[in-house]
Amino acid sequence: MSGEIVLYDYWRSSAAYRVRIALNLKGISYRSVPVDLSLGEQGGADYLARNPQGLIPALEIDGNLLTQSLAIIDYLDATRPTPPIAPADPALRSSDIARALVIAADIHPIQNLRVMKRLKSQFGAAQEQAVEWNRHWISLGFAALEADAPEDGLFGGDSPSLADICLVPQMANSRRFETPLDDYPRLVRIDSQLRALPAFAAAAPDAVRPA
Repeated sequence: MSGEIVLYDYWRSSAAYRVRIALNLKGISYRSVPVDLSLGEQGGADYLARNPQGLIPALEIDGNLLTQSLAIIDYLDATRPTPPIAPADPALRSSDIARALVIAADIHPIQNLRVMKRLKSQFGAAQEQAVEWNRHWISLGFAALEADAPEDGLFGGDSPSLADICLVPQMANSRRFETPLDDYPRLVRIDSQLRALPAFAAAAPDAVRPA
């Protein structure tokens, strides 16, 4: 496997944050190409030619152009299996994917930038109403994850799993929207442990935000 690896990235994107974490965990060097969602650059002709859905991230790797963060991470784990992200046991793997999807499929999609804009433009939601919308869906998902979270260690046990990779960006969003976290002490503990790891710290929005 050779050639430059390119990540089409936005510093505040949760989905891109997940992929940055996975790349760092795998020790994969890459070049970041910023696509500014706040300026609508994801809708430009050049980017749409790469990813017709117009979403971030996209990853050029091994002659492929990959999209959707969980699919990208699955590819990285299949082609560069050390260190592993997904559990080898099928039942544990299924449980890990299910936890990840609570965030990636149930919480995040209905609180991202394009949904926020639609709430305001179509339904006249004020900024505080849009923020409260976010808090509602975050709290529902976090309640389920908290009930399923381990008392000690990470979702992946001793090493980060897909659920852990998804949790940290979502926790960052929860803090951004000032979501109360007192009811989720296990999630807060896991997030704190993960953010102390170099692969997670280097992927954080503040670490990659353009100057």
